[in-house]
Amino acid sequence: MQASAAPLALPGATQAAALFDLPRAAAECRIVVAMSGGVDSSVVAALAQASGAEVIGITLQLYDYGAATGRKGACCAGDDIADARAVADRLGFAHYVHDHESAFRETVVETFADEYLAGRTPVPCIRCNMGPKFTDLFAMARELGADCLATGHYVRRVAGPAGAELHRALDPARDQSYFLYATTEDQLDFLRFPLGGLPKAQVRELAEAAGLRNAAKPDSQDICFVPDGDYAGIVRKLRPEGGEPGSIVHAASGEVLGEHKGVIHYTVGQRRGLEIGGQAEPLYVVGIDAASRALKVGPKRMLAVNEARIVETNRIGPLPDQPLTAKVRSLAKPVPVTLDGPLGDGAATTIRFADPEYGVAPGQAAVLYAGDRVVGGGWIEETRASTV
Repeated sequence: MQASAAPLALPGATQAAALFDLPRAAAECRIVVAMSGGVDSSVVAALAQASGAEVIGITLQLYDYGAATGRKGACCAGDDIADARAVADRLGFAHYVHDHESAFRETVVETFADEYLAGRTPVPCIRCNMGPKFTDLFAMARELGADCLATGHYVRRVAGPAGAELHRALDPARDQSYFLYATTEDQLDFLRFPLGGLPKAQVRELAEAAGLRNAAKPDSQDICFVPDGDYAGIVRKLRPEGGEPGSIVHAASGEVLGEHKGVIHYTVGQRRGLEIGGQAEPLYVVGIDAASRALKVGPKRMLAVNEARIVETNRIGPLPDQPLTAKVRSLAKPVPVTLDGPLGDGAATTIRFADPEYGVAPGQAAVLYAGDRVVGGGWIEETRASTV
């Protein structure tokens, strides 16, 4: 009978401290950990505590506590705050909760609704990282005299010839680099991502080894503030006009094919839910005219684009000599691109795809890579159709 593997234990102080790349002896350092209440950030806190450094946990309450209570797999509200507090109590370090619901609503939730109303496809997780998750947490961590701010994101911070670099996680199934392209170089100097080299299964084992009550807790949802996955319901509550019906129009012929139930229910590349049968070939959403509430549809070939204009760009480190790839959705495969224009400091630029790319939606982000390194990216403002 084969012996079972020995349970994983938390690393010793020296090994744990190495995960945080501390500027001096751990006993002289203070690590602030951003704690969502999930297993990932809780393990980061346990690793920080194991290093011998002083640890302070901070949780930002980002949306209504009452609406979120009892939800599993959320973050930063309801039971999740209680889980974060319990982890801090278990490990024996200070934990603070800051009410950021108003700022989160204004910078993330309201923008999410406005983007859908404008016929765009928003990525609220990036907005959150650009705002409450990093900007506000950074200020708090520095006020507390921290040597670094550690998070549970699955990315890697790698020392490069020009300074700290942002790299994909070693586990491609967990990689979250797409959502962090807007991280500034100054922020990256201060940030630590100790889970970037670990698979999720090992993280859960570390949680068990530390005796954390949330070791088996489900992963957080992609959109934490949508209670039941009904994002259109959230948008309709904030912007009722987004639920007004309009025409479904063939993008090539101009023929009206039917009526839709509101632009907030559709994104570029979507096929399901159109309810327009009897067509010679499958039709997809190829464009949304929010002003006239018209949904433009066409065959898949009309989704092909050969370039995208991106705005509010950010660059992390120097542009490389090697070829670039880009992801235009979080789960998309990186594809070869060339860059036509400057990148960074908020400048607008254009990326050109080596081959036609499908389902590139305005409002999403285009994130540029050189191998595993995140070079930067920006918001997709508009696309140009392929002639191929």
